[in-house]
Amino acid sequence: MKEGFWSICIQYGPRLTIKGVLAVMCWVGLQALLFRYLPGDTHRGQLTPAGYLLTYRINGLSAWIITHVLYIALSMVGVLDPGFIPRNWSSLIGAMNLAGYIISTFAFVKAYMMPTHPEDRKFSGSLLYDFYMGIELNPRLGDSFDLKLFSNGRPGIIAWTLIDFSNMAYQYQAQQYIEPSLILITILQTIYVVDFFVNESWYLQTIDIAHDHYGFYLAWGCFCFLPTTYTIQGQYLGLYPNSASAPYLTFFFALGLAGYVLFRSVNYQKDKLRRSDGQCTIWGKPAEYIVASFKTSDGKQHKSLLLYSGWWGWSRHANYVGDLFLSFSTCALVGSTRAVVWVYAIWMTMLLVHRCIRDEKRCSVKYGAAWTEYCRRVPWRFIPGIW
Repeated sequence: MKEGFWSICIQYGPRLTIKGVLAVMCWVGLQALLFRYLPGDTHRGQLTPAGYLLTYRINGLSAWIITHVLYIALSMVGVLDPGFIPRNWSSLIGAMNLAGYIISTFAFVKAYMMPTHPEDRKFSGSLLYDFYMGIELNPRLGDSFDLKLFSNGRPGIIAWTLIDFSNMAYQYQAQQYIEPSLILITILQTIYVVDFFVNESWYLQTIDIAHDHYGFYLAWGCFCFLPTTYTIQGQYLGLYPNSASAPYLTFFFALGLAGYVLFRSVNYQKDKLRRSDGQCTIWGKPAEYIVASFKTSDGKQHKSLLLYSGWWGWSRHANYVGDLFLSFSTCALVGSTRAVVWVYAIWMTMLLVHRCIRDEKRCSVKYGAAWTEYCRRVPWRFIPGIW
């Protein structure tokens, strides 16, 4: 098998088959059932522009555990081939693409015919742009099945670690052992994914849930782009086993762990401030913040707290720096300079830089003078002295 970028794309690109479609239908159906019926704590999201304060049932960690226990159990009794995913990868990519387009089209039609919160819809005047970026902010089926939270958290992110585990099984089936590089990548990505579900209520405050509308960008991105692109490192090693030297692996694994610790501690500080309404300590000192006022479209006045102590006094987006360290490390652990291996790190860099710019423009409009003062106190976006 050739290992070049384009040869890999051609060999393992999407192919639509009945087997792949049935597998993805079962996968999405299982996740929908777990999302709908598993018990979980109820949490509130952020206030929407129209003044809605939505509630969400958080049960992602239970769904993740059940899914992976089911995968292991079915593999052990011989019902499921543990290497099924890489062995049928082209068919699964084709079906995931189809699922992304179907969900995107459904969301687009629903926004016109059955909107959940009509006041929160956003029309650009361009059908193509509205299809891509979305019209509804929080489309729901019934009172509780939130399409955005489901798409963002379940078919894609739960699949992320399942794909990694399946790639390890595939490599083991081929050579009777698993390369240390693949094990370390899977550990880092599993930590990241489990952290996502442990802190799923925090995710309700992020730009994906609180600000981005639900269209092709999120639907296809979560159903197809995320599980195919974020797992490239494991896919590559499953097909082309390789491990770098022990010192090399140790360094980049440690860098990945450091990135995760930074990512988690930065987000923890902001979440701590929000939950305590500012009555908390950061790094042993009273939290320092600016009270920023804003209005929703119903004319009501609200406030947000802009933290400028702890990590948030160091950088306005220090959490993104941790994210980038982690993504770069998982790519470096492959031990290859081939372009396909670095797609995830390159994508995350573009995504987070773009997200930073978008977020700052939105905050400038929303908070006005308070945001200007915040930027004066915290002048660096990512890394002090650089940007």
